[in-house]
Amino acid sequence: MLRIHFTSRDLQSVRVARQPHALWELVCGVCRLDSRQGALEFGHWRRSVRERLARDQRAGRALSPLQTLIPPVGYIPDFLTPSVTGGGLAGGLDEVRATSRTRLTRELSRLAESRPLPSWVSTLDRPGTKALGALTRALELSCGTLLEPYWPRVQAAVGDDVELRSRALLDGGTSALLNSLRPHARWHAPVLEVDYPVDRELHLEGRGLLLVPSYFCWRRPTALADPTLGPVLVYPVAKQPLEIVRASDGGLERLLGRTRTVVLTHLAGHGARTTSEVASAANIALPSASYQLSVLRDGGLVTSHRDGQFVRHSATPLGLRLLDR
Repeated sequence: MLRIHFTSRDLQSVRVARQPHALWELVCGVCRLDSRQGALEFGHWRRSVRERLARDQRAGRALSPLQTLIPPVGYIPDFLTPSVTGGGLAGGLDEVRATSRTRLTRELSRLAESRPLPSWVSTLDRPGTKALGALTRALELSCGTLLEPYWPRVQAAVGDDVELRSRALLDGGTSALLNSLRPHARWHAPVLEVDYPVDRELHLEGRGLLLVPSYFCWRRPTALADPTLGPVLVYPVAKQPLEIVRASDGGLERLLGRTRTVVLTHLAGHGARTTSEVASAANIALPSASYQLSVLRDGGLVTSHRDGQFVRHSATPLGLRLLDR
C-alpha cells in the first residue's frame, strides 16, 4: 500500500491532468504489450500493434530498448515519465533529452539492481554520446506505433474520467474528489491509501498532488519512485467495451446484468436519485440497491455525493455513453 500524507496546504493543491500524458501512456502501454492483462480491453490493441511491428522493422528496433528499460513489473526509471508541462509529447521528449547525467546514473543504477542490463544502457549517462538522443527518438517512434492509432479512444476515456472527477470536486470539494478514486484508493483524512504493490509512505509536504488519469494503466495506480520529485499519482480510467456491447442485442444486460442495467437506465433518465428512490424504481430491496450502486460506482458508471442527510447517485458520462444517451 502507498500511503500519501496530506497537509492542509496540499489539499489546496490537488490537480487533475486534463489530457492524457503521452509518455505515461507509452510506459504503461509497453507494460501491457507482452502481458495477457485485460484481454477484452487491450486484446484488439495488442494484436494490431504486433501486426504493425511485424510489418515495420524500424518500429520493432525502436521498441526494443524501451522493453529493456521498462519491465512489466518492478522499478521503472522516473526520467522516462517527466512532469506534465503542457507541451504534450514534444515537451515531454525535450525533458527526457535534457535529463542530467547525475540523475541518469542514479536511476539506471537502481534499475540494474533489479535486472541485468545490456552494455548499451551504460552509455546513456556518458557525456558526448548520442545514446540519450537515440532513446528519445525511440520513444517518439514507439508513441506512433503503440499510441497514435488508438489515441482518440485514449482521449475519450480520459476525458470521461476528467468530467467525472470534476463533477465530484464541484459537488463535494477535494474530499469528494479523493473519495471518487475508489476502489483504487481510499481517503482517510489526512491520508490517501492507494492500492500499490509495495509498502510506501509519501509525504507531500506542501507540494500538492497531480492526479493523472491513464488509459493503459491497469488494475492499480502507479507513481514516481523518487519521493523528491513532484508528486504524481497515475490511476487507471474505466475502460468499457462499448463497441462490443452495442454490436449485439442485449449486450448491455449480458455485460452488467439485468438489475444493474435497470438501475443505470433509471439514473440516466431521472438524474440524481437517492438509494431509496433507486430501490423503489428497480423494485429491489434497499441493501440490494446499495450493493448494485456500489458495483456501478466502482466501474466508473455511477457517481455518488452526499446532499444533506441523503446520498444521491447519478450516471457518469461513461455510463451515459454505455447506454448511448
